[in-house]
Parts: sequence; C-alpha cells; structure tokens
Amino acid sequence: MADPMRLIALALLAISSSALAQSADPTRPPAAWLAPADDARSAGDVAGGFRLQSVLIRHGGRPVAVIGGQTVVLGGSVGGAKLVRLNEREAVLQGADGVTHLYLTPDVKKQMIDTPKPRKTGQSGPVKGLP
Repeated sequence: MADPMRLIALALLAISSSALAQSADPTRPPAAWLAPADDARSAGDVAGGFRLQSVLIRHGGRPVAVIGGQTVVLGGSVGGAKLVRLNEREAVLQGADGVTHLYLTPDVKKQMIDTPKPRKTGQSGPVKGLP
C-alpha cells in the first residue's frame, strides 16, 4: 500500500517542480535591462546606448562601474567617453558630446511626501489632508 502513495507523491512533486520552473523569477531584472548594448539604442535608451548596471566602491580600492556590460574603473573609458565621477547612484562620463550622467534607476522619479503635522495631545477628530 505504501508503493501507490509513493508514486502519487512523486507524481505531485514532478508536476509542482515543473510548474515552479516555468514561473517568473521575481528577482530577475526587466527584459530591457538584459538587452545587449547594441540593441539599447533601438530600445530608446539614453546616453548613446550606455546603461549604468552596477557600481562597485571597494574599501581602499578604485571605484568600478559596469556600463553596458563592460567593467570600467574610475578614469577609464567606454565608447570614447571617460568615466570622471562615480558614486552609489550615478556615473558621469566626459566625452566629445559633453558630460553625460548615467543613473542606476533612471526611471524612478523622486517626490516629496507631505505628512500632516502632529496633533496636540488630547485632540480628537479627523486629520486634515487624510481620507
């Protein structure tokens, strides 16, 4: 009687593992980020096809950026432009076209959030500005 139960359990395991393998990986970057650097210009990317993919700031070492799949040290060049400044969120390239700023999250728009002022103790009732 244990053999049919094992077969059923193995069949369920095989079915569930194949379903999990086909599901989308939530940690995978967007498809546009995985496009090769040659296709980036046709995808409407900014800065002549360059995309800042990663910034590595080593303790006691030279900062490094991954731009369009190439590893570029501070002071190095990529596509005829020199990497002149680098921080946690941005890389600045100096080239024949002028200065170009590349951001890790170019599509994120920052905006300030207005929070209501704190209420005095003992007051009750609705807070202005909140639903």
